[in-house]
Amino acid sequence: MRNLSRRYYLFLFLLYFLGSCAGNNRVYVSVDGNDKGTGKRNDPFMTLERARDYIREKRWGETDDRPYTILLRGGNYRIERTIHFTDKDYNITIQSFPDEKVTLTGSILIAPEQILPVAGTDKEEIFPEANRNKVFMVRLKDLPIEDYGQLEPVGFGRPVTPAPMELFINGKPGHLSRWPNDSSVNIGKVIYSGSLADDKRQEGATFTYPGDRPYGWKHPEKVWIAGYFNHGWADDAIRLASIDSSKKAITTFHPHRYGFGSGKPWNQWYAYNIVEETDAPGEYCIDREEGILYFFDPGTLSTLEVSLLEEPIMEMLGASDITVKGIVFENARGSAAALYGTGNCIFSGCIFRNLGSFAISIEDATGFSQQPQQAFSSNNGIVDCMIYETGRGGIVLSGGDRNTLTPARNYVHNCTIHDFNRIAKTYSAGIKISGVGNQIIHNEIFNAPHVAILLSGNDHLIEYNEIHHVCMETDDAGAIYYGRNPSERGHLVQYNFIHHLPERYRTTAIYHDDAACGMKVHGNVFYKAGAFPVLIGGGSDNPYTNNIFIDCPVGIKVDNRLQAFDWAKPMIAPGGIIEQRLNEIKFDRPPYCTNYPELAKYWEEDPSFPKRNRVDRNLFVNVGQTVLKVDDGVNADKQFLDFTTNNLITREDPGFIDKNRMNFKLTETSAVFEKIRGFEAVPFEKMGTYAIGNK
Repeated sequence: MRNLSRRYYLFLFLLYFLGSCAGNNRVYVSVDGNDKGTGKRNDPFMTLERARDYIREKRWGETDDRPYTILLRGGNYRIERTIHFTDKDYNITIQSFPDEKVTLTGSILIAPEQILPVAGTDKEEIFPEANRNKVFMVRLKDLPIEDYGQLEPVGFGRPVTPAPMELFINGKPGHLSRWPNDSSVNIGKVIYSGSLADDKRQEGATFTYPGDRPYGWKHPEKVWIAGYFNHGWADDAIRLASIDSSKKAITTFHPHRYGFGSGKPWNQWYAYNIVEETDAPGEYCIDREEGILYFFDPGTLSTLEVSLLEEPIMEMLGASDITVKGIVFENARGSAAALYGTGNCIFSGCIFRNLGSFAISIEDATGFSQQPQQAFSSNNGIVDCMIYETGRGGIVLSGGDRNTLTPARNYVHNCTIHDFNRIAKTYSAGIKISGVGNQIIHNEIFNAPHVAILLSGNDHLIEYNEIHHVCMETDDAGAIYYGRNPSERGHLVQYNFIHHLPERYRTTAIYHDDAACGMKVHGNVFYKAGAFPVLIGGGSDNPYTNNIFIDCPVGIKVDNRLQAFDWAKPMIAPGGIIEQRLNEIKFDRPPYCTNYPELAKYWEEDPSFPKRNRVDRNLFVNVGQTVLKVDDGVNADKQFLDFTTNNLITREDPGFIDKNRMNFKLTETSAVFEKIRGFEAVPFEKMGTYAIGNK
């Protein structure tokens, strides 16, 4: 049956492929082609750029709106510069040939003969004697490769820059040689916390360290450290200035924007870019002066590649109706694709991996010196794609006009996004959504230290997603997170399954941070979803209806921080950040005052007191505290909620299909439908991704 199924789906695919190409003009590209050829199947071009230009030539000076299909034959296409599409390019499908794997790569393959042992050379003295037979080197300058990129500070509040050169061993990213290899060490006594973000002196910090390991590092000025140096939601990576082995003290070259602290469980660090610490599979280091790459023996070595391309592999500016299908984008220092001011452009069935930045972005084209005909991006999609092993996040999804609340309707559908924070740990989300009226539907997002979805803007739809194992190492974080702008409202978060978030720190499934307002949360399932699945941080107009909470220590935490906390009160003071952000969009005039009538009265209704956070028709199963009563000595309870009597709180299984196997669909005979008036069956079976053939 399994083989029959494969043949059946292959038959369907071939029918679809032939049908999609019928009536099209087809252009062929092959790694063995020739850009001076004709682009026919037996005489393909060699580059995608030549195929693009061929289509432009065919359309030049005549009305040729016929669809074109560019078919790439299997192989690895090394991309040395960005492939650009503009408003000259439209109605084109770019896809892999059936049953052939096409890869667009920003890396170069290292040939086996270019890999040399360190033992027996003048370089072996760099390494401890026990490791010399397991360290290999590549003389990059002899290839010749001389652009190794720059090691730069990276983390919370830092600008987005391309990653430096990375090494990919057997198709997987390595990491710069580090200590400890797979853990972090506590920040010791802080002797000097260093300059803060607004201090012009920009002085580094000094702190003590345990043990004697840093004593052996010959070039401390080349060593970098990464960690959570103060707050558990602000990672950083900075270079060292010196190590004082007599005092067991480290001084950093760069400051951390919040200064160094110690004593919190997340106040830890690890060091990297230490050539002597190349002592475990996956580790590498680059001597930038001599142009030598060192790496530790991985045991089995099939491929070795280094990333070179810093710009996006593909960029579309003002293009329309372009579909990219079934292509692998990998091994670049930056992102794979960037879309600006595009319309109806779709990436379908693609893989994005091993990238130094995020995978793909959809944004408006405002700010470009050469404006395309369409400045705003609309109706673009990322569908049926896989994204993993990226440095800074997965997808940047934007578009739409916040001044007029005109929706863009860009979307991410049925994608799997995981392991997406190799380099920048915080606020580099699986999906960063902004603008107006964009959609995140039927995706799975998992395995990340911080947020899954970072939200701003208005009127977004987030539904039928499965989110799990995120916020795995950060404090005060939410799987879905937004905050500090009450004008960013109109969002609908419904029918999502959020589960297995850690309880170690202050983690939550949905975090309405610092006066966040106007999100409707309906029909979601929260299972083992952090310290408290819901955190409403002083905001209003966040109704929770028809949700299911299971096996959580707390159901909902709500507070009046704008009244109670000294650090929060300035946000709503005259001239504060809330007033600034409300005035930016003229909150008391149309369309804001008409679309969100409660927003026009924001200042009249005492913004420091949470209101209209209605909790109705929800099911709480084995939840320790339904609503957190006291937190940090400040009231955090039902007085800040409209918590109705029409919620069910129980310790018993209310009639799930199979709780032990995480099937939280309620049986038709469940008593919940009688005990909660108006409770609707939650479509649990529809949450998460679906098989491509079962749309």
